[in-house]
Amino acid sequence: MAIPAVFVIVPLGLLFILSGLIVNVIQAFIFVLVRPISKCLYRRINKVVAELLWLELIWLIDWWAEAKVEVYTDQATFQLMGKEHALVLCNHRSDIDWLVGWVLAQRAGCLGSALAIMKKEAKFLPVIGWSMWFSDYIFLERSWAKDESTLESSFQSLMDFSMPFWLALFVEGTRFTQQKLLASQEYAAARGLPVPKNVLIPRTKGFVSAVSHMRSFVPAIYDCTVATSPKDRPPTLLRIFRGQSFVVKVQVKRHEMQELPETADGISQWCKDLFVTKDTLLEKYMIKDSFSEKQPIDIGRPKKSLLVVLCWSCILAYGIVKFFQWSALLSSWEGIALSAGLLILIILVMQLLVHSSESTRSTPIIVSSQDTTKERLLQK
Repeated sequence: MAIPAVFVIVPLGLLFILSGLIVNVIQAFIFVLVRPISKCLYRRINKVVAELLWLELIWLIDWWAEAKVEVYTDQATFQLMGKEHALVLCNHRSDIDWLVGWVLAQRAGCLGSALAIMKKEAKFLPVIGWSMWFSDYIFLERSWAKDESTLESSFQSLMDFSMPFWLALFVEGTRFTQQKLLASQEYAAARGLPVPKNVLIPRTKGFVSAVSHMRSFVPAIYDCTVATSPKDRPPTLLRIFRGQSFVVKVQVKRHEMQELPETADGISQWCKDLFVTKDTLLEKYMIKDSFSEKQPIDIGRPKKSLLVVLCWSCILAYGIVKFFQWSALLSSWEGIALSAGLLILIILVMQLLVHSSESTRSTPIIVSSQDTTKERLLQK
C-alpha cells in the first residue's frame, strides 16, 4: 500500500540530511588531510565513508519500496562485474537510472567507486551532490569548448585509481520522454539515419574522448539496457519515498575495449550502431515484456544497507534526544520556532533533491537542425 509522502519525507529527510552532513564533514576532513599525502589512501577511505550515505538510498529501493532489479547477463560477465575497471553505457530511460546503477554497483562490491559524468549543477545539490564531488565524479558545463579539457584531465586522473571503478556515461544526453523522442525521430529522418523508437540519438563526443583516453587502462565497456514494464508507471524517487514497489529489468553485455575502432569516427559510429541495436532490443522487449527466455541472475537483497540505516537511526536518535535535553530548546517558544524552522528547511531540501531527479524539472539544452529553422528544447 502506498504511503503518503508527507509522512515519510520528514523522518527520512531528517535521517538522510543529518547523516549526510556528517559524511560530508568526514569527506572534507580526509580530503584536506589525507588526499595531499596519498590520493590512493584517500580514495580507499572515501569509498567506505561515501557508502555510509549512498547505502541509505539502496535501502530505500531494497527494503522501503521493496523494488526489484532483474539482471540479464551471462555468468562470465557477472563474475567480472566489480573486479575490473569499466565504462558503463546506458540508455537514460527513467528518473532513477542512476539509482538502479548504484544497486548493481553495490551488488558488485564497487558502490563507493561507482562514478558518473554529470552536469555541473548536480555537485551543488545538498549532501548528495557534495558527496559525489568528493568521490571524483566528473561535472560538465555542457559546452564542448570547456568540457573537452575537463574530460581529458578527469580521465587521466583515473589512471592511478587502484580499486575497480565504473564510470557511467549517458550518451543520449537527456532523459527519455515522448517529446524528446519525436525530436530525435525528426532529426534522424532529416539526415537519413535509422529512426529510433525507444532511445534517443547518442551524442558521441564524450564517449569518443573516454575511449581515446581510457582504452589503455579500462578493459571493458558494459552495455546496459534498462527497461520497465510498458504496463506500469515509470519509477520515480517520489514513488520510492511513498513505498511503491516496481520492477526494473537490466540487460548487461560486456565488450572488450580493445575491440573498438582506433579512429574517432570509428568509435563514434560504433556507439551509434550500439544504440540502433539497443533500440531493436527494446522494441522486442515492449512486445515480450522480457529481455530473454532465460531466468534473470539472482542479485539478492543484502542486509548491509538495512544495518547502515538502523545504525544511523540509533545514533541520530540518541544524539537528538541528548541535544534537546542539554539545550532545553523545546522549553521556550523561540526554541520551538527554531526547531520548526529546521524541519521546514529539511522538507525544502528533500523537495529540491526529489525535483532535481525529475525529467520535467531540469535544465534545458538546445539542439538545432541544419535542415530546419526550428529549434527544439530538450531537458537534461
